[in-house]
Amino acid sequence: MKKLLKLSLVLPLIALTACNQTIPKEALQLTKESFELRQLQTRSFDTRNEKKLLTAGAGALQDLGFNIDESETRLGVIVGSKNRDATEAGQVAGAVMMAVLFGANMAVDKEQKIRASLITTPVSSKKVNLRITLQRIVWNTQGQVSRTESIEDPKIYQDFFDKLSKSVFLTAHEI
Repeated sequence: MKKLLKLSLVLPLIALTACNQTIPKEALQLTKESFELRQLQTRSFDTRNEKKLLTAGAGALQDLGFNIDESETRLGVIVGSKNRDATEAGQVAGAVMMAVLFGANMAVDKEQKIRASLITTPVSSKKVNLRITLQRIVWNTQGQVSRTESIEDPKIYQDFFDKLSKSVFLTAHEI
């Protein structure tokens, strides 16, 4: 009976290890586009003070209308968000046309939450990298998530880093 019990425990484990699949090598390789996006999202700052850089980053986010949701300065992380209207005239016009022509009630995008994550990484004793990533979640008029996506518009990232650079400059010169 003991042998049967041991065998019943060991056989499923052997079967599970036989089903082990490997991850394709290309799944772990970054594409050229992901490298370009990372460059767009990251700036290097000549500072040793990661905490002050994060504080300036939080201020820049707030200047852009974000609320700070989470902050863990010891780990170099700040997360913020803002809610905005997501209504697009083209979608609304299409929904009206569908309703008139076919009597269909088509959902359209209604609201969105934009999330920003700041992460600092010490590069050397005199440099710190700061990376910001932006995502948005869009809900439609039926309360369903219609889209989740990464924001990749270079102008948005440039606006953030312009505000951050001014803030870092003012902080460094105690103005």
